Amino acid sequence: MELIPPGAEILIPAAEIERRVAEIAGEITASYEDRSLVVIPLLKGGFMFAADLVRRLRIGSGVTLEFVGASSYGEETSSSGEVRLTLDTSTPLAGRDVLLVEDIIDTGLTLAYIQKLVLSRVPASLRTAVLLDKKARRRVDVEVSWVGFEIPDRFVFGYGLDGPGGLYRNLGDIFALAPEDRR
Repeated sequence: MELIPPGAEILIPAAEIERRVAEIAGEITASYEDRSLVVIPLLKGGFMFAADLVRRLRIGSGVTLEFVGASSYGEETSSSGEVRLTLDTSTPLAGRDVLLVEDIIDTGLTLAYIQKLVLSRVPASLRTAVLLDKKARRRVDVEVSWVGFEIPDRFVFGYGLDGPGGLYRNLGDIFALAPEDRR
């Protein structure tokens, strides 16, 4: 049995995540059919969702992977409001179809920043898939094409998202701390 912090509970079980990722992959495949696609996971949290999603894509002209890293959290469990780019793409995006893959939309600041950055590189199209949407904390509007789950305003971790102390990304389920445990 994996150890989790006291007061944490499973919010979304692994089987439900797997089912929803497969559905989103089917919708993305249908949207792109025979076009090539550049998939850009936002690191670190989006890596697990992106890996599972990419393995299920059936895009005739192929998938290219790039990575972007950005942070507005630092060591905290709530956004600082300041977005910092920690890793940038190395492939030109001009004229290419691009799919951003993000773990969670909280305030929307990080995703809005990355979307603006990618759009400045003049892609043919830009769409976004997000595993978790925490609408209660939104500070800026962001356009998202695919959402896995809407969640309540609780601190979540597991399935790529880090928890207290930067731990628990390896868990297959998504856990939530009790509201009073939010640090």
